[in-house]
Amino acid sequence: MEGALESVALSAPRDVGRVAGTDDGASVLATSRKDFRVRCTSKRAVTEMLELCGSFVQKLGDTLPEEIREPVLRDAQWTFESAVQENVSINGQAWQEASDNYFMDSDIKVLEDQFDEIIVDIATKRKQYPRKILECVIKIIKAKQEILKQYHPVVHSLDLKYDPDPGGKSLDS
Repeated sequence: MEGALESVALSAPRDVGRVAGTDDGASVLATSRKDFRVRCTSKRAVTEMLELCGSFVQKLGDTLPEEIREPVLRDAQWTFESAVQENVSINGQAWQEASDNYFMDSDIKVLEDQFDEIIVDIATKRKQYPRKILECVIKIIKAKQEILKQYHPVVHSLDLKYDPDPGGKSLDS
């Protein structure tokens, strides 16, 4: 739950706009309708905090008599969650308007770091593997050459006799 505490970011309201001045044309800062809601950056983090606080509400109900405990706890939980949702803005939006985007900036940062590591790893392999493959190919070619050097085919020689008189044999027979 400690990570959930760190992921809720609070900031001061920034609903300050510029309004055109009077007839001299100067602009003055004027505050429009101030938003006193607590500004958060993650709906998921607020939901995690609601779940954490919900267990405290349940513990408070342990002191109530058994016959009224369940409806009172249900009502207290609903009231607490509704109050939080009404008094929290997610990136300047009301609770209902905020998206349920579960990717937080820290999650995206971690994914980007992992992606960068993978890119570096692949680039390194692209440089190293061709050299390693070349070394293996050279070893294989040398081994094949050694095998071919050791290979001596067995050829049975024919006894060839030299006949000095090739015309001596006739086909008269």
